[in-house]
Amino acid sequence: MQTRRDFVTWLSALSLVGLARPLAADDRAEEAATTAARWWLDHVDGGRYATSWDEAAPVFKDVVTREQWDQAVQSVRTPLGRCLSRRLRSRRLVDSLSGAPKGPYAVLQFQTDFEWKGDVVETITPALGRDGRWRVASYFIK
Repeated sequence: MQTRRDFVTWLSALSLVGLARPLAADDRAEEAATTAARWWLDHVDGGRYATSWDEAAPVFKDVVTREQWDQAVQSVRTPLGRCLSRRLRSRRLVDSLSGAPKGPYAVLQFQTDFEWKGDVVETITPALGRDGRWRVASYFIK
């Protein structure tokens, strides 16, 4: 069974390491990915971790089981308390991530304030699926 640190390291690596060629800016795609990420984060913020796993990208589900996700996200998010505010800090499209299937992916960073910890950076990486839907492929809190 993965430890919390191993899991967080995986999330971080998938989100940040090996970003490939940035894709040309595409406001429509970036906005759709941002909307999908915010919708997914609403589930996490509401403690609906199983639903967030259900709605995640296949690459996410291939690496972590629903039970592992539930345990990991609880151990990371519970100590932070409620989400008080979240502001999009940056977003960019990339064509692939190291160790992941070909994208595109959107790498989004949010500046987030939680009840018991402020000034947190959340990195969420939605992937565009074959069905045209953006789904979260990774999530990292720093």
